[in-house]
Amino acid sequence: MIHRERMRDHFVTLVRIDSPSRQERALAMHLAEELHRLGAEVSFDEADRMVGGTVGNLIARIRGTRAGAAPFLLCAHMDTVGADVGIRPQVEADVVRSDGTTILGADDKSGIAIICEVLRVLRAKAIPHGELEIVFTICEEIGLLGARHLDVAQLHARTGLILDSSNPGHLITRAPAANRLQFTVRGLEAHAGVCPEKGINAIRIASEAVAAMRLGRLDEETTANIGTIEGGTAINIVPNAVTVHGETRSHDEAKLKIQTEHMVRCFEEAAARHVLSLDGTIHRGQVHCQVHRDYDRLFIPEGARIVQLVREAARALGREITLWQTGGGSDANILCAKGLEVTNLGTGQREVHTVREHLVLSDMVRSAELVLETLRLQAA
Repeated sequence: MIHRERMRDHFVTLVRIDSPSRQERALAMHLAEELHRLGAEVSFDEADRMVGGTVGNLIARIRGTRAGAAPFLLCAHMDTVGADVGIRPQVEADVVRSDGTTILGADDKSGIAIICEVLRVLRAKAIPHGELEIVFTICEEIGLLGARHLDVAQLHARTGLILDSSNPGHLITRAPAANRLQFTVRGLEAHAGVCPEKGINAIRIASEAVAAMRLGRLDEETTANIGTIEGGTAINIVPNAVTVHGETRSHDEAKLKIQTEHMVRCFEEAAARHVLSLDGTIHRGQVHCQVHRDYDRLFIPEGARIVQLVREAARALGREITLWQTGGGSDANILCAKGLEVTNLGTGQREVHTVREHLVLSDMVRSAELVLETLRLQAA
């Protein structure tokens, strides 16, 4: 029942609409019109005011056609990341790619296209279903901000699917919690050629701290990374300031706490080693550490209703679904922490956040079929 070419063409249309984080308005207006045509009541919340964006989260409702069926949530995000302007999709048999100069935007416009196609089929085939709530979030790529500012008390559904990962045979029920860290290092500026001994090099302090750090994959549950370093003013000035941004993630809260404290300690100890007496005044390297909880972990038990429902749908299609643990976060992390029972289903997207990103159309179809069967069973 899923119309492969129609869904593919809609996806291609979507990725041609630029939608960087905080600039999703053009895409949101396009989707609002599409959802109106599919019989939805569409509104927008005020999340844009919280994040400095051009539009809020799109929230749509389609009335149920099966009395007594519980409401169900379908969710994907509208924003893209990185080299995401002027995308020119290339269709090659079973794969859609960019032209190699940008990302593709399958993350997460494949999820949006799947949801829209499922709604078309439900309407065209008059398949009974409960009330459907569709949420297309903003600013997922810069900290899950749209979901963070979504008022879930306004939603009727308490169960649903996020369409925002790769393999449609995987149902992500576990994802890590994450802490974002910012380290602001202060040194003492001096002329690098005339009197470098009168300076404290902030970049050196930062480099010592990073060199001492445990980074990368620490174990099967925990990772850590230093992502950006900014500082200095000129090559002939001993730099007096540098800012370093990093993160750590873990499925285990105790491990996350230990790694976060370790990263902070590396900076504090590096700064403490740099002390300079100058004209009777003692100058010390300093560091200001900020730790921000990006999101809590996603943990949906195997016996949860949403898991059983998707597994039953997969069996009805002659397939198996594998419960999956990921190292990435998604809107599911935020919505789960807010009390919803949601899991993340793959859409066929591959090598996301790179110019090699592509979408496997046959996987996209498999995902849409599974969502459609899940909604049918939800209302049975």
